[in-house]
Amino acid sequence: MENHKLAAAIAYRLLNQTKHSSKKIIHQRLLIPNFSQLNPLSSTSGFTRHASVPLKRFLASYRWDLQKSSLIRMQNISAIHHRKFGSVASAVVQRNPNFSTINNDDLIYFEKILGAKKVIQDHEELETANTDWMHKYKGSSKLMLQPENTTELSQILEYCNSRRLAVVPQGGNTGLVGGSVPVFDEVIISTRRMNNIISFDQVSGVLVCEAGCILENLISFLDKKGFIMPLDLGAKGSCQIGGNISTNAGGLRLVRYGSLHGTVLGLEAVLANGSVIDMLGTLRKDNTGYDLKHLFIGSEGSLGIITKVSILTPPKLSSVNIAFLACQDYISCQKLLFQAKRRLGEILSAFEFLDSQAMNLVLHHLDGVRNPLPSSIYNFYVLIETTGSNESNDKATLEAFLLHAMESGLVSDGALAQDFSQASSFWHIREGIPEALMKAGAVYKYDLSLPVEKMYDLVEEIRTRLGSAANVVGYGHLGDGNLHLNVSAPQYDDAILSQIEPFVYEWTSRHRGSISAEHGLGLMKAEKIYYSKSSETVQLMASIKKLLDPNGILNPYKVIPSSLSSSSIEAYDKVSLLIFSNVQDVHMKSQPTICKLPWSTF
Repeated sequence: MENHKLAAAIAYRLLNQTKHSSKKIIHQRLLIPNFSQLNPLSSTSGFTRHASVPLKRFLASYRWDLQKSSLIRMQNISAIHHRKFGSVASAVVQRNPNFSTINNDDLIYFEKILGAKKVIQDHEELETANTDWMHKYKGSSKLMLQPENTTELSQILEYCNSRRLAVVPQGGNTGLVGGSVPVFDEVIISTRRMNNIISFDQVSGVLVCEAGCILENLISFLDKKGFIMPLDLGAKGSCQIGGNISTNAGGLRLVRYGSLHGTVLGLEAVLANGSVIDMLGTLRKDNTGYDLKHLFIGSEGSLGIITKVSILTPPKLSSVNIAFLACQDYISCQKLLFQAKRRLGEILSAFEFLDSQAMNLVLHHLDGVRNPLPSSIYNFYVLIETTGSNESNDKATLEAFLLHAMESGLVSDGALAQDFSQASSFWHIREGIPEALMKAGAVYKYDLSLPVEKMYDLVEEIRTRLGSAANVVGYGHLGDGNLHLNVSAPQYDDAILSQIEPFVYEWTSRHRGSISAEHGLGLMKAEKIYYSKSSETVQLMASIKKLLDPNGILNPYKVIPSSLSSSSIEAYDKVSLLIFSNVQDVHMKSQPTICKLPWSTF
């Protein structure tokens, strides 16, 4: 109880301090609580520097409705310091006032260590780098840096950290949650020049390369060596391996080769202060203490920037077979997956599904795509790939499986690729769905992990909620329970979004799923993390972030909720304001008491 009073007292002191070091910040900010007209003496809702509030009145005179997760929200008066993405249903993002802005001295320093060609201020280049692949998120950065090696990147981060210049690491910029573009004026650090293959061991199959290597280039390199990448994505022509690892990308063959947590053997990363962490091991086994590389896999550049990776690559097998099948209902797809795992076993390398809406989009919006099963329109389609070393045996096994599936009624129709060209055309249908959705208009994308038996229930419920207002599309990696739920509409509409969110997150949480299967959290889902993670887990994540990036300069506003970011929770005499988080249920009425007011350690 006394702790809660102390918290409120400190908040009061911060709001009314006149000689405090944070006075300048306070005077520039408008603090908006989650209730209306807390201070009737002010001309606006909330506190300003023009109206001092007596502590007793601060504690007792007003009813506080704190059903939401934070008591005090920051909003900058200056329009250029806050930004809304998506729609009115999206949270307003506030620029951290502790961050500096670029000046001429900064440019002189960067040109000194990098050379003028790698310090990009060209408007057209910055326009592209500021905008995400979906044209949904757009920053206002005035500077992009392109280091060629770890040393240059280390110098950049050491300087930016000392100046409190926020940065956003950027690879191929193919992300779908706003994680790879600035939110405001963060300095873009592009890894495109760090694209060297360092070594490849043909005995162990271990590839060591720099983070800026494009995935498709690595696939081509390994193909000539008789190996393959364990990761394959539709965006392989643009995405970079560093970004893949930073987001823990899943891809099309996770069912066979597992996630990057298993195939990445080591990495090198640069921390916010410029320290280079060398974890670039190439061993399958190394049980000497904490395996810290896993902190950086999937951290989206919020803990450090990955510069080099070592990854275990499987040998290229000679026998690859692909079947494109039709099913009448989703239950048949589930049963087909179960049978495929039992009858195909170790040669099963991909099991993808798409519904009829996805197929129609591809056929109508992508040039040169043909339906492999033109005799009829089916409700669901499944793509199965097998990879093995015995061509005749593998093909016979797949054909026997398909015959059994047809006889048991699980498959209504199907085609088996007869050559490389036909196999590529089958894959083009599945990989072309995101492009077709983009061409169809506005799209709301959700990347979810769910129990396989529940996956399509969500698609049908969203379809019922939206009716004819939008085209709801379901496809994804059925083999590992990853649904790509997409809502296609002529244009972005808040009425549509309000029917999707937060329902889609609540539904996923209720069924013990994950709100991000492989795309990451980025800006889009940072505030939604509690649907998948406990408050204790998120608090621990924030503590790790604070330890490795105390100034919060690495990819700010992403991954960690704003109420827990290092720039939002700061101690008294070191801070600009106090944030209360995880409030359960508080109502302050007429008595000067505070009850049930948990607040984050500061």
